[in-house]
Amino acid sequence: MERKMNLFAVVKLNGQSRIAGKVSEHAIGSTTFIQIDVPDTRVQPRFSRLINPTAVYSIVPVTEEVMRKMAEQISARPFES
Repeated sequence: MERKMNLFAVVKLNGQSRIAGKVSEHAIGSTTFIQIDVPDTRVQPRFSRLINPTAVYSIVPVTEEVMRKMAEQISARPFES
């Protein structure tokens, strides 16, 4: 049985950038992506990002409280055109 991911985490991406949020799996067609839902912070509105699993260096599960503190500190931003 395949276990679906659904947790709070700090995700380190290849290239050394980080993002913190609620992590889950999201399928588009036959491909599965990692979805990271970043919460509202004092400096940014909430947003979601889909990431190819090959771009992930590590996933560190944390409590919701720690995830929210890290989301405040990490400068991840939603895409702007």
